[in-house]
Amino acid sequence: MSEAPVVVIGAGEAGLATVQAANRHGVRPLVLEAAGTAGGSWPHYYDSLTLFSPSPYASLPGRAMPGDGATYPHRDEVTAYLRDYADRLDADFRFGHKVTRVERDGDGFAVTTADGTRRSARALVAASGTFTRPHRPPLPGLDGFTGTVLHSSEYRVPEPFRGQRVVVVGAGNSGVEIAAELARVARVSLASRAPIGWVGQRPLGRDVHWWGAVTGVDSAPVGRLWERVRTPVIDDGRFRAAFATGNPDRRPLFTRLRGDRVEWADGTTERVDTVLLATGYRPALDFLDGIGALDAEGRPLHSGGVSTTVPALGYVGLEFQRSYSSASLRGVGRDAHRVVRGVLAGHTP
Repeated sequence: MSEAPVVVIGAGEAGLATVQAANRHGVRPLVLEAAGTAGGSWPHYYDSLTLFSPSPYASLPGRAMPGDGATYPHRDEVTAYLRDYADRLDADFRFGHKVTRVERDGDGFAVTTADGTRRSARALVAASGTFTRPHRPPLPGLDGFTGTVLHSSEYRVPEPFRGQRVVVVGAGNSGVEIAAELARVARVSLASRAPIGWVGQRPLGRDVHWWGAVTGVDSAPVGRLWERVRTPVIDDGRFRAAFATGNPDRRPLFTRLRGDRVEWADGTTERVDTVLLATGYRPALDFLDGIGALDAEGRPLHSGGVSTTVPALGYVGLEFQRSYSSASLRGVGRDAHRVVRGVLAGHTP
């Protein structure tokens, strides 16, 4: 069994940024990707998804996203960009190879895929993303709800919900956008623990990402501080205007679901057809169970993406890995360079 200098798990934006960083260090990695092509979760998002960051702030290192400062790429444009980016990298891509288990093998790793194949690696970077592990919070009565429950990862277009009463849970960008889109065909409420944190997309005529770059806020190594900050919803005015019409409306999180009814905080109840959970994701790292890399809740033990418990193991694409932008197209490249340097050195920080 030949040994790869580094195995990268995942060929989405985080994995591709990791390959690019490895190439800069003179290393040709082996990339194991469960899907049949590069692009990660992007082909599977809802049809209308458009980035809230313009092209210059949605690029991986070494190749700009097509478009100018006023262009906000669509889902399909991002997918095409990532596949083209992959074609330009020097790596051994193995598509359709889902990693099921990682074990320690001397100073390196043994990586097993779903077909039973084992591969050896001196270093490993988990860039597997979160899309395959949607977060379903333990909301009161959710398990017994007799209507339809789905996660935003399962949502594509509004038409199947025409005429329904829908409650969207979660006031992040996806929740707000999906609620506004569904309101064209359904009666929609967005339920959340905190109000929507509106942020104008172009304050003083400049995109908010320009301000983040100029001030250094976007890339500052703020650690886990950002996890306690309410997620901003970046809006050019369209979504706030949609909520101003009353459909969708925003309400405090319901107290309970009972049968096919929702019990609101003000004591009123009503029948609901669908509860859509726009409640985010968690890192999909089950393949690392058993080597001491994860805490009791399955979260990676790391500092800036370099494992603090397993030498030569790293992560790219984690939310708040090192900065506010760590899990984004514009942020994974910065983190990947640091992580690759760390895992190739084969030490924990």
